[in-house]
Amino acid sequence: MKKVIPLSLMALSLLGAQETELESISVESTYITEVAKKAQTSADLADAIRTKVPSVDMNRRSGIANDIIIRGQKRDNISIEVDGTKVCGACPNRMDPPVSHILASQIEDVEVIEGPYDVETFGTMSGGVKIKTKKPVAKTKTELNLGFGAWGYNKIGATVSGGNDIVRILVSGSSESSGQYEDGNGDTLTEQAITNGAITANQYKTQYKDMDAYKKKSLMTKVFINPLQDHELRLGYTANRSDNVLYPNTPMDAVLDDSDIYNIEYKITNISDMYKNLNIQFYKSTVVHPMSNQYRNSSNMPTMDTTNDMDSQMQGLKIINTLDLAGMKMDIGLDGSERKWSGEYYNTTTGAFKATSIDETTTENMAVFAKMKKSFGSLDVKFGMRYDTTDITNVSAAFTDIDFSAFNVNLFTNLNINNSNSVFFGLGKASRVPDARELYFKKSGNVIGTPTLDQTTNTQLDLGYKVQSENFEFKIKAFYSMLSDYIYYHKGVATNAFDNIDATIYGSEITSSYYATDEISVDASIAYKVGEKDEALSGQTDTNLADIAPLRGSLALNYEYAPDSIVKLEMQASDRWSDFDSDNGEQELAGWAVANLKIKHAVNKQFDFTLGVNNIGDNTYAMSNTYADITLISTGGGDIVLLNEPGRYIYTNMDFKF
Repeated sequence: MKKVIPLSLMALSLLGAQETELESISVESTYITEVAKKAQTSADLADAIRTKVPSVDMNRRSGIANDIIIRGQKRDNISIEVDGTKVCGACPNRMDPPVSHILASQIEDVEVIEGPYDVETFGTMSGGVKIKTKKPVAKTKTELNLGFGAWGYNKIGATVSGGNDIVRILVSGSSESSGQYEDGNGDTLTEQAITNGAITANQYKTQYKDMDAYKKKSLMTKVFINPLQDHELRLGYTANRSDNVLYPNTPMDAVLDDSDIYNIEYKITNISDMYKNLNIQFYKSTVVHPMSNQYRNSSNMPTMDTTNDMDSQMQGLKIINTLDLAGMKMDIGLDGSERKWSGEYYNTTTGAFKATSIDETTTENMAVFAKMKKSFGSLDVKFGMRYDTTDITNVSAAFTDIDFSAFNVNLFTNLNINNSNSVFFGLGKASRVPDARELYFKKSGNVIGTPTLDQTTNTQLDLGYKVQSENFEFKIKAFYSMLSDYIYYHKGVATNAFDNIDATIYGSEITSSYYATDEISVDASIAYKVGEKDEALSGQTDTNLADIAPLRGSLALNYEYAPDSIVKLEMQASDRWSDFDSDNGEQELAGWAVANLKIKHAVNKQFDFTLGVNNIGDNTYAMSNTYADITLISTGGGDIVLLNEPGRYIYTNMDFKF
């Protein structure tokens, strides 16, 4: 029977949009499935998440390794996990955010948590991302992926998996590189700095103006062993190697960005009727990140010829016991982690030491947590709690050791009114401690960090409604977040530039899908947020909170003309960025709308290819603002240099399966 698109969905279509593809939706988080199959334009996971989840915005830094913002929150306000392993970047300027240390082509699915609703992970204050990579299978399986695109983009990746009932092995490798993308004006990354009026010192030297934007290689290996029935040992190692990543609106570029992630996990399942599972996991991750101005005119001056060599190490142990108590599922666990972060400036040419950027800082956390889930008829209830103790020590005698403790708790309920309709309610409180950059970072002889910072606490309320029928899905949710002692950068302050402030963020999100026929469907989404400081910072007047993107929406028309073959026409749109923190570096940005087209055709079960065009109209626009917590270059007049998004991008992707 022919269906009529509901009025609410038609209203959403006026806002433009993105391809949502939210196959599995829970009330407190969003799941993105089959990420490797769908992220076909680059290895950048930030871009893959941003185009799928309306509450997520992307902070554009380069052609690769971009950062994510969940409901106006980024950095340590959100947590990132890869197969249960917590990964932390080394760059204080976020050239290597945690999501950049795993490739989209290696990922099976992603859970995006919106709010303080995860007690398993240290630092999930305002949201989190749980990444699950591909698993080895017993049946021998080989996948080969080739990708090509505008501006010299090319990628080759392969995954081989196989084994038997006792041992299964997976090996996945990828190599990717790209020239500099051009914005809608035809300016490359290095030319954007010139066009936008960057001072000469921060512009690129003539011999480097045409260099590639990045080169990236990755290797992931996994071994799963079943020594006994219901016992499984999981071993994993991932290596990432990135070279010469250009960051045109910052003073330095990443000479290299190397990370190694190790994971050992032992699982015992079906222990008894009550004691279901035991999971023990040890992990370690290391990141080496030297950034330099060697490609810029500023390095012509011997005193300015500088590399900031940053190192981060993270290791942790987590134990989770799963119980079934009279129909109530309960997880009880212990979580411990240690992070070391350090950096030093030296002369790139001579190697002479200049100063430390972060004296080695160790953050040790210990926590106990519990979470419960039980259904009472049509009412589903989830409850979680976590108690943390954290010690932070710095090797410099100039700083005293500090310690924090926090009790995190959340409650989430979902009432199933009938088979199609449900309402949900969430209330949670979670904290996160300041990191070494916010406490101790040094620049030009000044301590930019504030050693007296307190931890930040988020208390959040979520409400929503969901309807799901055979041909229609619709979800609307609203949130109100109260941030106490929120850590905020204070522009223009020479020392101790981070403040604790109180602030609120609130907003709403809508996602909807309509299946007109078996072949034709429409997806739509919209997100709106407001962020406000309770009071302006000392010496300032602006009470707008930074990183709060304006009204944004998406619309996608899908035509599945054959199994695994689809045509997608989508639009993404954003309102003008008119509410921004001008006192701390942000600026007004114009609204924008772009159209994308993608055709995926399955020739057979062994081969499919994708042909796509992003930003069909070759529009010039900027997605992310210029909050001063990231060091950005300026013009001769003092304005911050903005980085535009890519212009028209044509790409193709080919997948072979054997």
